[in-house]
Amino acid sequence: MKIINKIKYGLIFLNLIVLFSCNNYLNVVPDDIPTINHAFSNRAMAERYLFTCYSYLPNPASVNMQPSFIAGGECWLHYVNASSIWFLTGAQGEHDIFSYYIATGLQNTNNPYLNFWEGDLNGHIPYNGGTNLFTAMRDCNIFLENINEVTDMTAEEKSQWIAEVKFLKAYYHFYLLRSYGPIPIIDKNLPVSSSAEEVRIYREPVDSVASYISSLLDDAAAGLPMKAIPEIMELGHITKPIALALKAKLWMLMASPEFNGNPYYKDMVDNRGIHLFPTDVDLSKWNKAAQATKEAIDCAQSAGFKLYYYQGLNAISDDTKAKLNIRCAVTEKWNSEIIWGATQRSEYNEQNTYLIQELALLRYEVVNNINNAASVLAPTLQTVERFYSKNGVPIDEDKYYDYAHRYDVDTTGLENRFFVKPGFETAKLNLNREIRYYGSLFFDGCAAYGNGIQADDPPYYAQMKNAQTGGAIHDVCYSITGYLPQKVINISTIAPNNNYVPGPYAFPYIRLADLYLMYSEALNETMAAPDDEVFNWIDQVRARAGLQGVQDSWTKYSNRPTKFTTQAGMREIIHRERLNELAFEGEGWWDLLRWKEAETEMSKPVQGWNVTGDGTADYYVVKTIATRRFTYKDYLCPIRQAAFDINPNLVQNPGWNN
Repeated sequence: MKIINKIKYGLIFLNLIVLFSCNNYLNVVPDDIPTINHAFSNRAMAERYLFTCYSYLPNPASVNMQPSFIAGGECWLHYVNASSIWFLTGAQGEHDIFSYYIATGLQNTNNPYLNFWEGDLNGHIPYNGGTNLFTAMRDCNIFLENINEVTDMTAEEKSQWIAEVKFLKAYYHFYLLRSYGPIPIIDKNLPVSSSAEEVRIYREPVDSVASYISSLLDDAAAGLPMKAIPEIMELGHITKPIALALKAKLWMLMASPEFNGNPYYKDMVDNRGIHLFPTDVDLSKWNKAAQATKEAIDCAQSAGFKLYYYQGLNAISDDTKAKLNIRCAVTEKWNSEIIWGATQRSEYNEQNTYLIQELALLRYEVVNNINNAASVLAPTLQTVERFYSKNGVPIDEDKYYDYAHRYDVDTTGLENRFFVKPGFETAKLNLNREIRYYGSLFFDGCAAYGNGIQADDPPYYAQMKNAQTGGAIHDVCYSITGYLPQKVINISTIAPNNNYVPGPYAFPYIRLADLYLMYSEALNETMAAPDDEVFNWIDQVRARAGLQGVQDSWTKYSNRPTKFTTQAGMREIIHRERLNELAFEGEGWWDLLRWKEAETEMSKPVQGWNVTGDGTADYYVVKTIATRRFTYKDYLCPIRQAAFDINPNLVQNPGWNN
């Protein structure tokens, strides 16, 4: 890594003049740097550079950097001052939860939060979050230009590494595309001899960027293996199913309303007069999305991927196994469903799920060191209410669910003792819900499995009221809504009195259920009314969650029994299914953006229980914790205003010029 750093510092030093004149995203590279030759002098050195190309991948499990958790409204945190924020981030210093500021309408153009366009502007730790992904593309290009100089590698191995780096280059373009819309295409690095005009590059139309990414992914897929072999050495490397799954996500993005004829962007034109977004809706893009997604599913299934079902050998109840079908599909390392999992370190150099588990972990016992189980990552009431009833339909549609009195307190029975403590007083909202509710959430009185508990009879029940073990026993470390995301906790994670040992797992970028729901969505958008194929893929996901198929559930239990018979009704069902199935996995924010539903969903108040209230009656009172702001300009991230002084060929995203 010291050698890699020397390479980077050499590049920076020799490019200072160009970088100051054209901004640091332009990937200008000198023609001849001795350290580059050294970096590709043998296989071992080249592999280090390969890992450098991987190192820029944003961590999907980062509460700081992943907008879905807070900005997307799935969860909330205490907002504390910078001197005590280390409770939440795991690192001392003045570093806040960046997506909190986005959620509350404080995003800006002077120094944008989660700035993946320019990255770190303030030293060794990102000031406002983000990594310079244009630098990542530059390093990918350096690798592709030099890997064939290595002499002690086989042609087959070079071909695979080239394919991996082409994928990474495509992914970095994709990440910027869905964050910023039009971006420059960094096909090759510019030589140091480039003129001032040559380095003032343009943002390209989103359709052109998507076509470029798609082509890169096709090239990558052709050279990638179906599976990582040998697994013990290669897990985490890119495979063909990963490349095709990303291609499916790309075309789903391009077919969706955000980028497909969005009237918000019809007047976004650069100084060449080129429209950077399509001005008309092209419904044929859904056909392309469906084709790409089916290709990805077929490839994944051929490689052995399948929906996960818990296969643990310990003796537990069928109800607990059903909950673990949901939870362990995310947290069992390299299970049968995870097509692509994150293997990089976190921004604080721990394994990538170290911090999220600490923030989400329920306290099972009183601990002296509160950081062992911070219990602060708090699902909002909006997220909690989104899960279905036990009948598999939204609770406000279920004709048998007492929706009007969902906040009233009721006493539980013995029949559901593996979900909620018998004879316990809790809100009706926590009763008669789908399996994903109980597999995804901790709440007061819920049956909790894990943290060293290897049996569920008798179950352990969470104690989350004020001053109880899992509740407000510290002025910072407790759930401000009364819920915690159980789904992100590995069942082997433990937090005894003065220790914290997280069970490691590869937080999913993409798992098979995601593809199944994408395919149902894409197919539904290509027809006037859904057919059996649309229902087939969503129903497989629902079956794993213990639910009947869409048609049976809505016909039997919904007060809108024909909802699934129309394209619009089925669209609403699929959207809700994705938000429930993929809750706390980093997809919600991006889905709400591409569906153009963010203005509605992300402007709702943050609510939870009155968790510092004394006794049941005071606890189960709905409390508004915070307000959020989201307007049309927030669909795309702003570019820092200083960039336009450097490069007049750039154009700001709509709404951010004011």
